Amino acid sequence: MAAKSGTFASIDVGTTKICTLVAEIAGEGEMRILGVGVAPAAGLSRGMVDNIRDASESIRASVEKAERSSATRILSAHVGIAGSHIQSLNNRGIVAIPERQRPITPDDVSRALDGARVVSLPANREILHVIPRYYVVDGQDNVSDPLGMYGQRLDVEAHIITGTVSAIQNLTRCVEGIGVQVDSLILQPLASAEAVLEEEEKRQGVVVADIGGGTTDIALFLDGAIYHTAVLALGGHHLTRDLVIGLRCPYQAAEEAKASLGHAIPSSIDPDETVELDAFGSERHKTIHRRQLCEILQARMEEILELVVMEVKRSVQGDIVSAGLVLTGGSAKLSGIDVLAEQVTGLPARVGRPRNLQGLSDTLADPAYSASVGLLQWAVRESEHGYRTMKLRPPAPFGGWLKRFTNWAKVLLPE
Repeated sequence: MAAKSGTFASIDVGTTKICTLVAEIAGEGEMRILGVGVAPAAGLSRGMVDNIRDASESIRASVEKAERSSATRILSAHVGIAGSHIQSLNNRGIVAIPERQRPITPDDVSRALDGARVVSLPANREILHVIPRYYVVDGQDNVSDPLGMYGQRLDVEAHIITGTVSAIQNLTRCVEGIGVQVDSLILQPLASAEAVLEEEEKRQGVVVADIGGGTTDIALFLDGAIYHTAVLALGGHHLTRDLVIGLRCPYQAAEEAKASLGHAIPSSIDPDETVELDAFGSERHKTIHRRQLCEILQARMEEILELVVMEVKRSVQGDIVSAGLVLTGGSAKLSGIDVLAEQVTGLPARVGRPRNLQGLSDTLADPAYSASVGLLQWAVRESEHGYRTMKLRPPAPFGGWLKRFTNWAKVLLPE
């Protein structure tokens, strides 16, 4: 939270940009944006910190802009995390309800979630999220909320997301090193999904693909709940690099050409249309066919979309993603990307933008800011539903064993 009561702050630490937002709850399901601070990212590669000093300065610049914009001192924030170190699994927690005469309480649900947390992890990994998918009460399956129900056994099927301790430490140090406390670390595809998905899509099965600068973040929802998350080490930077190599032009010229001239369906471009680009060599510029540029972008985007489909097929069997694919992130602004996605995947596809915003929302109604907005929305829903999002510190060896023992005790010995 920020300094003013009732306000929230988020920091989206991306490979391309750092975006800090300050907002307050404006009404049922809506937020009023009070401040926005966007700064170019430095010291980050593929979603992870590779230079703490440069990353810290980028985050500081973004936070200071948001503070000036909102006239609010940001003391703490919810921070997005991504990177290829992220892994996920589904696990079940089971507890006994000791008294038949009383209904299931929040303590019982907490014990069940603690049971789901008991998984074998390498020493260099830590749990980021424990998200309940559904509950089972005395064999009654797919219970969305067991509170107040009666039963002798409570099961919870939970989605568990983990990351490497070093990546978590590095990101936390960058943020807290500029004087901002980390309220929680939130996986960025979960945040993006919060901002762009509809409840009906989650119920019928949908995939969110947040195509950022350095990574493509994936979240799969089935039956209204998260089922699988993953991060691919491909993103918008690879599209730009392909243009640099294919067109022999500087990176900045390729980036500008991608944004202003790019299209995912080259056949929709006039084959005779030509454009001028800055280029290497003595002439310092060159004339190319625009369709050639678009063919380079199409090839790489097809690869990204195919990898998204492969990731989904590894996690679920059968054709059950009825609502298809929602594309978001900065690279989702590529013209025709939804049409290409339908051709490549055979699924319905659309471009997702943040919804239900008030205040300084014009800038943020853009796929590039889905994760930024979603971080705030996730933080609010987390507090309402009790999702287990962790603010982490690496435990000492003894502390780690003590923590595991305490979790087992809670599960086996109800209060």
